Amino acid sequence: MRVMRFYPEAWPLERPFVISRGSRTEAKVVVVEIEQDNVKGIGECTPYPRYGETEQSVMAQLTSIVPDIEQGVSRDGLQQLLPAGAARNAVDCALWDWERRMTGQTLAAYTNVTLPTTLRMAQTLSIDEPQSMAEAAREYWLRGARLLKIKLDDRLITERMVAIRAAVPEATLIVDANEAWHPEGLASRCQFLADLGVAMLEQPLPAEQDAALQHFIHPLPICADESCHTRQQLPVLRDNYEMINIKLDKTGGLTEALLLAQQAREQGFGIMLGCMLCTSRAISAALPLTPGARFIDLDGPTWLARDVEPHLHFNCGSIALS
Repeated sequence: MRVMRFYPEAWPLERPFVISRGSRTEAKVVVVEIEQDNVKGIGECTPYPRYGETEQSVMAQLTSIVPDIEQGVSRDGLQQLLPAGAARNAVDCALWDWERRMTGQTLAAYTNVTLPTTLRMAQTLSIDEPQSMAEAAREYWLRGARLLKIKLDDRLITERMVAIRAAVPEATLIVDANEAWHPEGLASRCQFLADLGVAMLEQPLPAEQDAALQHFIHPLPICADESCHTRQQLPVLRDNYEMINIKLDKTGGLTEALLLAQQAREQGFGIMLGCMLCTSRAISAALPLTPGARFIDLDGPTWLARDVEPHLHFNCGSIALS
């Protein structure tokens, strides 16, 4: 018989994580365990208020499907039981984890993916005063990070970016505004970032204002994050974005994420792979998506004061996988 358990966890951060929506000092996750034939699969999700999720709402969704899970519903069946989001992600990843453990394989091998011994990724700079962000960028560069993701709000954009670029002239920079900007002046801001050599801009406008992105030629690639959850959004993104950010908590798990990545590539979108604040459990579930991603942003656990055991081996700007 299959058994499903789930419970919340809170993981304190080593330092505050600040984006345009506010500051966080802990990562709140929900863990799902599915056990059958003495083998246990584990999945993790991060409920996200931006999408109307809380720990309580996710736990309620999970409670509603316990009978279906314990009666052996498949991953394909799960896609019909819950909408895309955090709750489905935790269950989907627990099922993937159980399946691969039953075969004795790693998740990469089970999904027929070959991973490098070292996976290069972005290291994130949260919002701060310009000089503090520049100093953090320089520290990350000296510790080995070559790709830096810069969080911005609607203030001090020029001051922050000029200071950061001066501190790390050779670093690859990507910028994430988390929907904080406005259509007015967006074209000139994009040109400013392009002139600084920024490689990509992520979700500058609120998702409902995407149409404004059609009104100018993009001098650098623009990536959809809050605007892209599953394959259903791809048709309306085509004229607005060059890239999409895939996160398991948005797609509702690895099952949909793999299909989204394939269809997005077929339609000409570049792929960024992202995460929420989370533990190594969530990052391990996303690793099969790393091949073919132009930018990999999986540094969520590096913000934690401590990680789950066993954990992935993070260095500044990379993950050692063997």
